Amino acid sequence: MVAAAAGGYLLYLSFPPSTLWWLALPAFGLFGVVLRGGSARAGFGYGFVFSMAFLTPLLVWVSSLVQWLPWIALSVFESLFVAVACAGMAVVTRLPAWPLWAAAVWGIGESVRSRIPWGGMPWGRVGFGQPDGPFLPVAAIGGVPLLSFVTVLAGLALGELVRRLVVREGIASVRTPAVIAVAALLTGPIAALVPAFGGGPDRVVTVAAVQGNVPRLGLDFNAQRRAVLDNHVRVTEELAADVAAGRAEQPDVVVWPENSSDIDPLQNPDAAAQIDRAATAIGVPILLGTILRNPPEMANSDGPTSSNAAVVWEPGVGVVERSDKRRIQPFGEYMPWRSFFRLFSPYVDRASNFLPGPGEGALDVNGVRVGIAICWEIAFDDLLADSVAAGAEMIAVPSNNATFGFTDMTYQQLAMSRIRAVEFDRSAVVVTTSGVSATVTPDGTVTARTQQFTPDTLVDRTTLRTTVTLASQLRSGPEWVVVALGLGAVAVAVPARRRAAGRKSDV
Repeated sequence: MVAAAAGGYLLYLSFPPSTLWWLALPAFGLFGVVLRGGSARAGFGYGFVFSMAFLTPLLVWVSSLVQWLPWIALSVFESLFVAVACAGMAVVTRLPAWPLWAAAVWGIGESVRSRIPWGGMPWGRVGFGQPDGPFLPVAAIGGVPLLSFVTVLAGLALGELVRRLVVREGIASVRTPAVIAVAALLTGPIAALVPAFGGGPDRVVTVAAVQGNVPRLGLDFNAQRRAVLDNHVRVTEELAADVAAGRAEQPDVVVWPENSSDIDPLQNPDAAAQIDRAATAIGVPILLGTILRNPPEMANSDGPTSSNAAVVWEPGVGVVERSDKRRIQPFGEYMPWRSFFRLFSPYVDRASNFLPGPGEGALDVNGVRVGIAICWEIAFDDLLADSVAAGAEMIAVPSNNATFGFTDMTYQQLAMSRIRAVEFDRSAVVVTTSGVSATVTPDGTVTARTQQFTPDTLVDRTTLRTTVTLASQLRSGPEWVVVALGLGAVAVAVPARRRAAGRKSDV
């Protein structure tokens, strides 16, 4: 139990804001030794302990929004998915080359919990902890599922190698785990040699990310939404003054964060006037996040609905493009089973009543095709794949982290954005109301970033590409290969273990 908990906590320590990516290897090395030769029941129990030690500190930022009970409940619920996968991992540890099959079974767990229930919770996938590690180029081959797979595989194989060396099982016995470990460790450097293909020549434009900041921390910042809008207008006008004075380069695209105008500018003339003032000052369209109130006919059983939208505001014209958030957040942006969960928490009625939007999440902004992943959409594999397929030349991640205060959440989100940049060979701009905002190159390098809760502007010469990576071409194909390997291994291991148990009982 102690070893399982230690492995889980090591995995947590490998995630941003830490850059100790390599701790994921001893985390799974230690956990593999715990699981090896165990029963499915033992694997479930140890897996639950491992996951709680990992996810509970990783998701602590949830408690800043809804206090401790929903945070612990979420950690427990997600850990049940991990525990089931670990039961399967324990079963396959008696097979030859077991680290390979066990890593694939882990991949099954990540695939399932990334989809169900209510659209899934992909946060905390192992691959998301590797933006600074040598495995990162694997994302361009098979996305986050393959990145998770090779990371877990390397850790399990190294742990088994060390175990066999310690117990002195002989040189011949270490050959298989050694080969697997070396192969896994080489996947990153080898993947880096595989170029993206197709597409026209690169273009370069200047993109400005505006972080206006919020008046106060905490939930009540939404009550001051006019002040948030005014902040973004003011910082944009300051940027315009710097451009006029020659202190900053004229941007081609300006990006504001999610919720930068919580006041619906389509129904509120004052908000519209403020946004147009900023767009006119900077002289280019602004891609901004806003809350739009839907017409009465779109109401549902919980009442009137809204849309969390990214819109393109052209100076003197207004909204010319719109993309609504496609994967809305349960228990935050909408409340599933509201009447049921109200029995357990008074915070249920703080959840909004948003509707998901249609489309591919790609907008034209002053001649630039921008793929949009609003806040936690960056965690879902299919969304940006759709945007890139729809012609996105760069990625924008407008987000609002202010509600969560000074937490690791914003760094975890930035890590996901870096991995997506590599996965699709696209530059990315992450822009939040309160930080950390950042500009990212197609190889995942952060070229500039802001501090939390500080008004700031990032102006970056951004490379636009239309290339195609294997990951964007194959989409979920590598993931399903990993899942098939895991299911096949379990299908072989379960009857083999039963036959062995039967022979033992006969004796």
